[in-house]
Amino acid sequence: VQLQASGGGLVQAGGSLRLSCAASGRTFSSYHMGWFRQAPGKERQFVATIRWGNGNTYYADSVKGRFAISRDNAKNTVYLQMSSLKPEDTAVYYCAAQHYSGSAYSAPSAYGYWGQGTLVTVSS
Repeated sequence: VQLQASGGGLVQAGGSLRLSCAASGRTFSSYHMGWFRQAPGKERQFVATIRWGNGNTYYADSVKGRFAISRDNAKNTVYLQMSSLKPEDTAVYYCAAQHYSGSAYSAPSAYGYWGQGTLVTVSS
């Protein structure tokens, strides 16, 4: 599956952004989808995931209550709605796909397909 992330940009602290990730190439609905982020000099970290089948969602503690992940299987797209943004949310955000047979969801190594990343910059 090929993934294309978009929607990043510059926003002031307290603002909102919605990231999109368009998928193509395989059956999108058969994949768990996730968002990760990587700040300069730091490791890639889990942000959120939406699971295949039941649509359950899981979030990193640092974004819980502020971010929301959703998917539209008809459009082959997954979204990340980000609100109450903080300067520490500044990072390159990546979408990722994991085959539905996988269970672990927070490790980057659990995902086999990655988008190119989109930069989110939150100014104070």
